[in-house]
Amino acid sequence: MTTNEESVDDNLLERFIKSDENKVVNCRSSIDNIEGHKLRHGTDSFPNINERPVDDISIEFFYKPHSITLLLISIGAVIYSAFTRNTTNVEDNIWAGILCIIFFFLIISILTFPNGPFTRPHPVVWKLVFGCSVLYLMGLLFMLFQDYETVRKIFVWIDPSLASFHIDMDKEYGVNCSEITIEKIWNHLDVFALAHFLGWTFKAILIRHLGILWAISIMWEVTEIAFAHLLPNFVECWWDAFILDVVVCNGLGIWVGLKICSLLEMREYKWVSILDIESTTGKLKRAMLQFTPGSWTAVRWLDPTCTYMRFVALCQLVIFWQVSELNTFFLKHVYEFPPSHPFVVARLVLIGVIVAPSVRQYYMYVTDPTCSRVGTQCWVYGAIMVTEALLCIRHGAALFERTQALNILLWLLCQSLVSVLCVYGCVLWHRYFETEKKATSKQCITQLDNSHLDVTLSSGDMVHSTKSMDLLEKKQL
Repeated sequence: MTTNEESVDDNLLERFIKSDENKVVNCRSSIDNIEGHKLRHGTDSFPNINERPVDDISIEFFYKPHSITLLLISIGAVIYSAFTRNTTNVEDNIWAGILCIIFFFLIISILTFPNGPFTRPHPVVWKLVFGCSVLYLMGLLFMLFQDYETVRKIFVWIDPSLASFHIDMDKEYGVNCSEITIEKIWNHLDVFALAHFLGWTFKAILIRHLGILWAISIMWEVTEIAFAHLLPNFVECWWDAFILDVVVCNGLGIWVGLKICSLLEMREYKWVSILDIESTTGKLKRAMLQFTPGSWTAVRWLDPTCTYMRFVALCQLVIFWQVSELNTFFLKHVYEFPPSHPFVVARLVLIGVIVAPSVRQYYMYVTDPTCSRVGTQCWVYGAIMVTEALLCIRHGAALFERTQALNILLWLLCQSLVSVLCVYGCVLWHRYFETEKKATSKQCITQLDNSHLDVTLSSGDMVHSTKSMDLLEKKQL
């Protein structure tokens, strides 16, 4: 009887100690989250961001290569299209050949290209995104070696309606700025204002750093002022630029994006296989959740001990983002596209899906010492950004002849200065404010360790006293 009671007491003591140890481990894991993810030294994290493997495959059919089946289907589709279509129209033949090349290139992309850092909803999606980015880069490089008239004729051949459009027909925003009425403000809140808000929400979800986001937001307004003499639609009223753009669209978009990030960080990610779900509603819900992130990692661009290379890399991020935004407006102006043209919208969508894995790969390259090189998708996006800028300079030579050199020099100086000050300010913030969080968390660990020791000792004394009482009762009997 005494042996059983002693074993019960020992089991209770072990459970109590384990539960207390779990509290210490949880608190330490919170410290790890604050200080950043722990790195395994001696390993290269590049494969994980360039071609991340899929974890916990439940339906293996969707993740097998099926390369022979894909080859047979592709050849069958080409044979049917080549031998059944009418070949009398030369333009249709050219279009069919171009589409066939794109089709086979994307098939090869699925088979050979990396999927990058993402696996949801399926790695094939990100392989196709990488393939589309390479195709877009090849198209830009082809246009770079043509003259302006040839490129313009290509666009008119694709869409004949462009022949009758000129950039002077674009909407002007900086007219009669002294007349401020509700109707005029409402007219400025058009579909482009909604796109502006959604764009900044998307940027906030990608970057996830308030200081960097506001630096990019403010510097973009400076960029518009610097290039207003070249791009007429950059001319805005002061209340449009600083109230509607910076405060309403940018500020609200940043707040909503960071709020979404905080909600995704607090979410518990426990995925159940769709095969283990019995109800039809549950299966449909799980299928829809496949289009959401599989996990969410809190980013940490800066820390108090970051090196000067990370400092320089973040300054580059702010400047490169401005150049990428400028490319959008200069391409539209040089080649004379309406703002709502499918070419403009398609490019924005393509750049958006390319930027998502690129930013993640750039973040890992900047913050992870075990990452030996930048990700492939990020490399391709860098080449796209530079090629677009070269296209604007080469084919917009007549436009850049009117450049005011003083404005551009001041813009470059302001960009560099604000980028450095912003990043340095973020470093100081993390150094003097984040350290308080670390001290609080470490104090939490110390207190839990001390309580763990006290509880262990008191529990041991309790068991010892219980055993003494049992011996005393035996002697009395």
